[in-house]
Amino acid sequence: MEKTEIRISVRSLVEFILRSGDLDSRRGAMDKEAMQKGSRLHRKIQRQMGGNYRPEVPLKYDIEYEDVVLRIEGRADGIFTEDGKTCIDEIKGVYRKVETLESAVPVHRAQAMCYAFITADQENLEEIDVQMTYANLDTEEIRRFRETLTRTFLKNWFQDLVDQYHKWVSYRQLWKEKRDASMKKLEFPFSYRKGQREMVTGVYHAVSSKKQIFVQAPTGVGKTMSSVFPAVRAVGEGKGEMIFYLTAKTITRTVAQDAFEILRQRGLLFQTVTITAKEKLCCCEKPECTPEKCPYAKGHFDRVNEAVYELWTSEQFFSREKIIAQAEKFKVCPFEMCLDLSLWVDGVICDYNYVFDPNVHLKRFFGENVSGEYIFLIDEAHNLVERGREMYSASLAREDIVEVRKFIKPYSPKLYRVLGRVAKQLLELKKESDPCLVMENTGTLPLTLLQVQGEMDRLLEEPPSQEVVDGILELYFDIRDFLNISELTDENYVIYGAAGEDGKYRVHLYCVNPAANLQEYLSKGRSAVFFSATLIPMQYYRSLLSTREDDYGIYVRSPFDQKNRRILICADVSSRYTRRGYGEYRKIAEYIARMAWQKKGNYMVFFPSYRLMEDVFQVYEEEFSSDWVRCICQTSSMNEREREEFLEEFKDQKEETLLGFCIMGGIFSEGIDLMGDRLIGAAIIGTGLPQVSLERELLKQYYDKRGECGFDHAYRYPGMNKVLQAAGRVIRTREDKGTILLMDERFLNTDYRMLFPAEWEDAAVCRLGNVEQYLKQFWKGFPEEIS
Repeated sequence: MEKTEIRISVRSLVEFILRSGDLDSRRGAMDKEAMQKGSRLHRKIQRQMGGNYRPEVPLKYDIEYEDVVLRIEGRADGIFTEDGKTCIDEIKGVYRKVETLESAVPVHRAQAMCYAFITADQENLEEIDVQMTYANLDTEEIRRFRETLTRTFLKNWFQDLVDQYHKWVSYRQLWKEKRDASMKKLEFPFSYRKGQREMVTGVYHAVSSKKQIFVQAPTGVGKTMSSVFPAVRAVGEGKGEMIFYLTAKTITRTVAQDAFEILRQRGLLFQTVTITAKEKLCCCEKPECTPEKCPYAKGHFDRVNEAVYELWTSEQFFSREKIIAQAEKFKVCPFEMCLDLSLWVDGVICDYNYVFDPNVHLKRFFGENVSGEYIFLIDEAHNLVERGREMYSASLAREDIVEVRKFIKPYSPKLYRVLGRVAKQLLELKKESDPCLVMENTGTLPLTLLQVQGEMDRLLEEPPSQEVVDGILELYFDIRDFLNISELTDENYVIYGAAGEDGKYRVHLYCVNPAANLQEYLSKGRSAVFFSATLIPMQYYRSLLSTREDDYGIYVRSPFDQKNRRILICADVSSRYTRRGYGEYRKIAEYIARMAWQKKGNYMVFFPSYRLMEDVFQVYEEEFSSDWVRCICQTSSMNEREREEFLEEFKDQKEETLLGFCIMGGIFSEGIDLMGDRLIGAAIIGTGLPQVSLERELLKQYYDKRGECGFDHAYRYPGMNKVLQAAGRVIRTREDKGTILLMDERFLNTDYRMLFPAEWEDAAVCRLGNVEQYLKQFWKGFPEEIS
């Protein structure tokens, strides 16, 4: 049988096996700029070396083991012959003064040694020279370190290096064989619900054919298992190498973990890791990844490979608790160890930003020129629209520039001057922004910012004090983000300048449609599955999440009996601003009371804003409160524990009624499961329209100019999504029963009715005078439960 070939670059090999020393987050800040400048300097040095110098020489070398063939490949910066001797030249651009270098950096030298061995072996050379060329990225000063090495020495060194890597790939290869065998007889773990088989088949077909699919599937279909199971089967059949389960909320990550665990209990062998935010994993009070401030950063790279290998070869599921325990044992950074572990597992459960965010994405999977046979399962995909807009937008405040400029004057007169030029450019734009200036482009601002970034790079390379680093680092990242996003700006962006609520004047690069940026990362994988209970209208979400024209979608109907819930449109009430006042508040409060009076139990009432919630709650308390109805209210400053306590109030109960006053689109209107009698009704006040804001209006104008309905894109569609999410809290299982009041006359309009799920076809229209009759009739259908 033909052996599996595993390829790895020379750079990845040496950086993985030979890394050592401290973890220092300050070093990563300048990587992209250094790479861009370094590439230009590389080419310049290579041209200066003369006709005997061969630049960018591709090299590869195969080593065969009993189980796999390892192909080591890379590109030598230069190979030349001098005085009859061949020399490998490895060029590195640095910001530090080259005269301060005492020797070559070990990992850089190792990279050149790999190229030297491959060249010596292929050209039958007994000796070969290795030269490290360090060039300052600003002054272009050069310092070289050169040595002569024998082929025998290089062969033994290279073999040992590759043997260390083989230990990892050998275990991975053996694991994959066991994993794939465990899937041969793996069956769907439950009896198929209505619509579930359709979703499983659709997902499997999409993955098999390398397509993207959008799945609108209501609560109860079992979307998580219906996406995980076919994706797992596809991996076992070689139709994908890795699953990325992407979520927006912690609760949905837990559901994904549970789905994989259920399959493991039925015989599946499948390793998954959940990536938790650095702040939640950090063993220190504050995540400051420098050897001076964190004992886990000190010597991290000396110990992390051993920590990862031990954990990886002993478990299938790597939870936050297991990651932290292992990090404590080996005294390494838990977050970085978790990221290293992700390279070797079968599935990663993580937030959207680890795939899509240009600043946070996992470079080991999604960096430049990196891709794989990844399967993306994107849960609650409707959330990715706004998250995508945030990820690919950037802004820069003039006041922040001025503040740092004052601070830096004693330390760097040159940085002080270039910051002055930026401040002046922003001041000119501010004078034209009354209240908002929409621009075709950012003019020469990025060029000036590049100068600022260069000066900051020099200062951060050898800072005079930690105070200087702390004083400029936040602005450094703001400028870096602004420059990175400015390279993406196109017809999908609106560029504008305006003063914010904090009084600061900012230039914004606002990503109106993130589809092209998201697609760049999706294209690094094999297939993507977008699923949610609220992808209506589907074409709207397709246009904002994907640029592929061969995407397809399926609509899965609810498996629940429609007789178990009653939807009522309250036709004589509205949340419009023009209608707000005591009269309307009293009517809303009375609707809430009449809903609660018909059956004891737990209800949620969703409002479009805290202000309206407080106004209605006051009227309710004064005019409709009763001893057997208890009320609790969401607050804007709730911490995680307070949220849990709020939800804990929703217990199965028959003796009293609980009314939870909440915010639509907030923490309690999505991603929570209150099954059975824990929630038997919801009242939704208003159509969920986002508040009017500058960016919402710019969004509206953008689509109006394109001949589409800007109001739909900016307000109606996002608003109805919040309505559908809130309504979805009521019926979570086959046994659940409950009522949903849609309290706004606008729900009668065709524009809104067209956005109702197909299952809402039985929605009835009521008024304050007959709402109790409708509710009483509904609850009579379940006589054993009438209080």
